[in-house]
Amino acid sequence: MRLTDEHDGLLLDLDGTVWSGGEGIAHAVDAIQASGLPAMYVTNNASRSASDVAEMLRNIGLTAHESDVLTSAMAAVTMAGRYLEHGDAVYVVGAPSLRKLVRDAGYELVESADGDPKVVLHGHNPDTGWRELSEAALSLQRGAKYLATNLDTSLPMERGLMVGNGSMVAAVTSATGVVPEAAGKPEPAMFEQAASLRGMRRPLAVGDRLDTDIAGGVAAGMPTLHVLTGVSGPLALLEAPPAHRPTYIGADMRALAEDPDALVPGAQEGFVARLDGSAVVLTGGAAGASSVGALRTVLEVGWAGADAPVEVRAESEAAEAAVSAWR
Repeated sequence: MRLTDEHDGLLLDLDGTVWSGGEGIAHAVDAIQASGLPAMYVTNNASRSASDVAEMLRNIGLTAHESDVLTSAMAAVTMAGRYLEHGDAVYVVGAPSLRKLVRDAGYELVESADGDPKVVLHGHNPDTGWRELSEAALSLQRGAKYLATNLDTSLPMERGLMVGNGSMVAAVTSATGVVPEAAGKPEPAMFEQAASLRGMRRPLAVGDRLDTDIAGGVAAGMPTLHVLTGVSGPLALLEAPPAHRPTYIGADMRALAEDPDALVPGAQEGFVARLDGSAVVLTGGAAGASSVGALRTVLEVGWAGADAPVEVRAESEAAEAAVSAWR
């Protein structure tokens, strides 16, 4: 049995899951195509329009249309409707695509706090600087509602982790004390909306970041697959609170074709784990055993306790090799 046999659709994160810096991550495209399942791409990155994202997906070999993409920018504009009436003023910190969504929704874009915006809508834009953040801060001081597309502190790119929207939001919050309401993951609404758009009844949420992709899927009551190709690595998994713990753990997107029973935390590949105080002791390991097999073995024991273990102690040659590969 394959993991995909248990589901009727995929809710896929992009950065760190499908691509990095716009380049397809190894095995991701082939795995998605081979799954045979419809896919919705659910991304916290608000710097691109849905049509641009779909074009980028086609450029790496995937079949994708604008209707297959749901961005946090789209979700944020929907959220803004709770606080705005047609023609109300909005100050946008974000990309041109976010400004277009706001304009198309019937709101007035203002260029500074002097335009008396009712809402500050903050999304990712690599060109955001001091001026834009300061105008947002001034708007909030004058009573505007603060909404963010997402709160991701970092953004996986080909050179490494870049500054994400959440870090820019943190600067405004530091200056004003105002914490925004966020539209994107880990809120469950994006997952629920994406599944509804494609009529999915048994979707699988897939991502690389525990505090957004996985937490959002868990909050929506959906099975989740965490892939080790992006932000959250093995040590983050070990320390994850229950609300951030995935159903399945895979090295990469090839996990979609693997037996689901082999992807859940549990002893495998000859490894044995036990709890010793605040440490998980890992021993054994068959010839050719993988680091992700060791990880699943450790997680079963580490997640069973009331507190997350503070270390993993390897006491076999295979265990040492596996744990070294995590770092």
